[in-house]
Amino acid sequence: MPNIVVVGAQWGDEAKGKVVDYLARSAEMVVRYGGGANAGHTVTAGGQVYKLHLVPSGILHEHVQCVIAAGVVVDPAVLVQEIKDLGMRGCPISNLRVSSRAHVIMPYHRILDQLEERTRGGKAIGTTARGIGPAYADKAARIGVRMEDLVDPSRREQVLRAAIEYKNELLVRLYDADPLDVDGVVQEYSEYAEVLAAFVSDTAPLVAECATRHSVVFEGAQGTLLDVDVGTYPFVTSSHPVAGGACLGTGVGPTAIDAVTGVAKAYTTRVGAGVFPTEIPDEIGEYIRNRGREFGTTTGRPRRCGWLDTVVLRYSVMHNGIKALFLGHLDVLSGLGDVKIATAYRAGSMVTDRLPASAVLESGVEPVYEVLPGWDEDISGVRRYQDLPQACRAYVDRVAQLVGVPVWAVSVGPDREQVIPVPGVTL
Repeated sequence: MPNIVVVGAQWGDEAKGKVVDYLARSAEMVVRYGGGANAGHTVTAGGQVYKLHLVPSGILHEHVQCVIAAGVVVDPAVLVQEIKDLGMRGCPISNLRVSSRAHVIMPYHRILDQLEERTRGGKAIGTTARGIGPAYADKAARIGVRMEDLVDPSRREQVLRAAIEYKNELLVRLYDADPLDVDGVVQEYSEYAEVLAAFVSDTAPLVAECATRHSVVFEGAQGTLLDVDVGTYPFVTSSHPVAGGACLGTGVGPTAIDAVTGVAKAYTTRVGAGVFPTEIPDEIGEYIRNRGREFGTTTGRPRRCGWLDTVVLRYSVMHNGIKALFLGHLDVLSGLGDVKIATAYRAGSMVTDRLPASAVLESGVEPVYEVLPGWDEDISGVRRYQDLPQACRAYVDRVAQLVGVPVWAVSVGPDREQVIPVPGVTL
């Protein structure tokens, strides 16, 4: 199979974990390339639900090497718990590797995340409070702790003490907060290091070598519209969920990537604050939320729900070089009657089919909708594309036309067996 990047084409929560698990059947390696424990990738297999935050979504396949690359910020507490939980459920955790260059989330990162959100007041971004932003800020400031520091007993205590004491000054002097117990944190993180040391290595050569055989799936976290550069700033994450992020610290350059698939829901969701042109604040939005179980895997927060936005999807195709889309959650739209697709935005007298700058979006735009006939049938048991209702297939075809790339597969439920390939379309 080709080296494929799996990227979220909306604001995250598109079911990338399901797609990665599906593609991993034919891959040798799955590489998680960005984000942190703010991600929640769910894989449902054999009636079992696996909620992953750091471990790549290929972990259920025994033949697949799973890599957490340098672009990920690793919370050792979360990773250790995931490893233990997966091991208890019989998953092949010996196949996991963690980049020695990945940065470590420390307790002060979580505290600072909460304090910074509090100081924003009504302009809070709506972060998961997992310390992701502060950890990436330290990385850019060149004062971060890396996994190689954590697992090396010869320098672990010195590095950790220096970092904690420095941040204690910030917590006390700027925020009037209580300082962290230096000895306690060093002891806690030393215990994590004992578990994680066996998994940490220089992963870049492993990825580069496997990529020569064209058998790597690169797993993105969050979504394109949350990218720190091209997302709906400032309501974004602190990393690069776009496909280009797969070439940052993984061990490969752009020429190693054979294809990019975007993952989108058949509608749109968003967690936290920020612009959302197609949001449905009435009973239809509530219907979609409840039927689609739209509650955050990481936070449990209810997701905001709206109609499918092809302005957003075209924007994602452009920034990621998406070759084909995976369109999920089709079953959620059953029973709605007519369904809508946003094809453009109206702002005053201006109508555009391109995503405007953030300032224009924040000032208010009105979606221009195309209305299509819906379908009432329960499609969750369908396993062949041609057996889907005609109206459902017409919806998929119209999405492909509006976005400008084909749909290669759809899903009609959460289980890996509910993925349906579209005949004649390949990645």
